[in-house]
Amino acid sequence: MHALPQDHTGVRIARLRRERHLTQKALADLSGVPYNTLIKIEQGKLAATPYAVGCLARAMRVEVSTVIGQPYKDDLRADELDLLIAPIRAALDVYDLGPDPDITARPIRALREEAEGLCAAVRAGEIKRAASEVAGLIEETTTAGHTHGSSDGWLVLASLYRTSYDVSTKLGYADLAQLSLARMDWAAQRASDAVFGGAYQYFRALTYLREGKYRTGQRLIDLGLSTIGQADASRERDVVTGQLHLGGSVMAGRAHNEEQALGHLVEAANIAGRTGESPKVLWMAFGGTNVSVHRVSVLAELDKYDKAVEAADEIVIPAEWPKSRTSHHWAEVARAQMWTGKLEASFASLLKARRTAPQQAKYHPMVRDTYASLEAAHRRLPDTFLSYGSWLTSQV
Repeated sequence: MHALPQDHTGVRIARLRRERHLTQKALADLSGVPYNTLIKIEQGKLAATPYAVGCLARAMRVEVSTVIGQPYKDDLRADELDLLIAPIRAALDVYDLGPDPDITARPIRALREEAEGLCAAVRAGEIKRAASEVAGLIEETTTAGHTHGSSDGWLVLASLYRTSYDVSTKLGYADLAQLSLARMDWAAQRASDAVFGGAYQYFRALTYLREGKYRTGQRLIDLGLSTIGQADASRERDVVTGQLHLGGSVMAGRAHNEEQALGHLVEAANIAGRTGESPKVLWMAFGGTNVSVHRVSVLAELDKYDKAVEAADEIVIPAEWPKSRTSHHWAEVARAQMWTGKLEASFASLLKARRTAPQQAKYHPMVRDTYASLEAAHRRLPDTFLSYGSWLTSQV
């Protein structure tokens, strides 16, 4: 019995291809994805790499989210997460209406503590909690920001918009994530904060990374580096600068520009040598660990899966590192192990991704597609393997 008979990217690629009256050979030629690779992806025997998904989406003129199937609306409905999206949309719409006469906002200091708590919740993988609370806090802080007009108030609001972006991204609502970023930029400009402005360009670049638009994404990384260069020297500026380089490394790696990717990694490593581990500076988890984790990502994006697995084996994730980032790392390691034929190790990494941050792992397309590929590769599946697939499509 297969837990995910129709729930993998390959099935959607095949359906979209047929809807466009394309043969596998024609799509392979249009996209640049090798013919044999495309066949295995459609059969579910290989998880589609982000690079391949981007190439295939462009060739078929569809969004990447259409190819990977996000958001997983049926599963979100089962977990009652879909009900939390509408209030977030509504909260994002009142940004320029001034103070709400029906809201009595608490002091900025109290709102800042609440915003920090939500950032921590997202990093701990508590997506449902963050999604439940962020809309009300945005509305309250919007009123506080307009009432006081202080930089502190606008920065708290920018932080909450960032949480809205995080939640939307993890649940697969790309349009809501982009709207959240637009609001984040709006608030950061009112705070006249160049550090937050650089962070905005970083997050904005990531949206283009996910859509396979690497040239635009790299231009945004460059813009972010230029923006952050206008900030006063500080640890926060170094952290955002380093994180921009890490984003640029993955962007270049996914575009298969090895020289540029490794150059960004070198710059990030140099900065991490100055900052040390900084997991709570703007909640970016920057530091030597993140540089090492991104090296694994870059090697995988360059299709050097054996080297990615070797690099991953050398990393020791600190216990205090954000669970959301750790879970994402194990999902990437699982994909690399699957591509190198280390199927049992790959499933073990998927288990680690789930154990670390279950709510995030459940809605992670890389987790789902890697599981589907492992499922196709196994002739006999242990009960623990099948139960994992059942969990992906059941309530948390």
